[in-house]
Amino acid sequence: MARGKTAIPLDLPRPPGLSSGSPQSKQECIADAIRDAILKRLLPGESPLPSSRTLAARWGVARGTAEAAYDRLCSEGYIARTQGSGSRVSAVVPDSYLRAATQSRENAPRRPSEVQEQAETTDEAAPKQAVRLGVPFIARLADPDLLSMQQWKKYIGMSLLSATASELCSTPLQGVECLRDEIAGYLREYRGIPCGADDIFITTGIRHSIDLIARTVLGPRSSVLMEDPGYASAWQIFTMAGATVIDVPVDREGIETATLNQHSDACAAYVTPAHQSPLGVTMSVSRRLELLDWAQRDRAWIIEDDYDGEFSYQAAPLPALKSLDAYDRVIYCGSFNKTLFSGLRIGFMVVPAELRPALATVWRVTGRSVGMASQLAVARFIGRGDFAKHLRASRQAYRHRRDMVLAQLAQHGNEHYTVSGEQAGFHFVLWLPPQMDEASYVAKARMAGVSLQTVSSFCRSAELDAGVIVGYSALTAAQAKHGGRILGKLLISAA
Repeated sequence: MARGKTAIPLDLPRPPGLSSGSPQSKQECIADAIRDAILKRLLPGESPLPSSRTLAARWGVARGTAEAAYDRLCSEGYIARTQGSGSRVSAVVPDSYLRAATQSRENAPRRPSEVQEQAETTDEAAPKQAVRLGVPFIARLADPDLLSMQQWKKYIGMSLLSATASELCSTPLQGVECLRDEIAGYLREYRGIPCGADDIFITTGIRHSIDLIARTVLGPRSSVLMEDPGYASAWQIFTMAGATVIDVPVDREGIETATLNQHSDACAAYVTPAHQSPLGVTMSVSRRLELLDWAQRDRAWIIEDDYDGEFSYQAAPLPALKSLDAYDRVIYCGSFNKTLFSGLRIGFMVVPAELRPALATVWRVTGRSVGMASQLAVARFIGRGDFAKHLRASRQAYRHRRDMVLAQLAQHGNEHYTVSGEQAGFHFVLWLPPQMDEASYVAKARMAGVSLQTVSSFCRSAELDAGVIVGYSALTAAQAKHGGRILGKLLISAA
């Protein structure tokens, strides 16, 4: 220990996973132990933490392992690290959050019920998409070329050969059980969500999920809180359901939860916490806990749209908001259309127990829509480990394309622009230099063969600086490089 420094105590038992042959890595065991201590207020806000060297010595691990655990907690917003000042707890846990411990669900998956009474899928009616495959820079889609079509056709064929005629004509109401079971296992392992097959509803995608939720919990006299700027299709679905949408500003920590107390009569809040649409910010842990606290206090629902949460380029994907949901107030929405290819039309929801009967009633009326063969193929794809491999390869490809665009901007642009949201997802925001007009920049880009959407087109009440959305995931390397060069040169010429 350096002279003049005092060891900082950490009154936590050594995590059992460090010595019991746990399937978790040592880094994950350490991070989980400290994260749980923060959420249980054993380590209150602003508490100092021991150095990684000290922690490693106390718990008998390599210093690099302790460093990696601290870095992960820092990226998730639980702790803050300052050069020369050490590490401190930064997350703020509301008092009432602690009371949820006795109401929390078991981490083990629930056994599927013997009688499946719930839910059918329905066709997704959604507004026209602006995104397009292979078009800089509105290509905010999963790249289908990253998926082996030969492998996918093999799984489709195997599914059709193994299914009986009766099975093909009688899709279970909630979706095929083997797919729901595989999804639940994936969410437990990779997204931190304690769920079982009974919690899962198969849909055609996230917009279909939002529509079913809106039909279930909203009505003509309802109000729903929504990020501003935010996802336009969600706003349209809520208004079509007759609800009043209340705009809530977004800052660099996500939705501004300080305003929630002004809306105690709201039925629901719609958020994109992993990579806010469109600004790309990640909701801080403190904001997540405040949002959950509001939902429990006012008996409201939180709709978590995790549209590109699997694609984090600085660290492992952050745990979902649902993973902190001790009150069971979060409806988690995900989609294989965002991870495999957009035409697949398979999404899913994790639905709270209280909401399942009412949602199932809506589902029966609206009818099924997801094919049996596709569901069985996705189940095989996940169960044999190919889905996890595909996500790893996709992250690498998307990060490479993002880096190519950023490199071209740096080489050909000027020093007055900034970017945000580049740490994850399918897009980032290019904030234009001061006094530069959004519409003029977009028009010049269009003339040069590049399509852009403005930040202002996602705003309803918010007034933000001039910026454009740069989507890069479904581009070739050549398209990313060429389009990035055009964007950079236009920054200079427009100025």
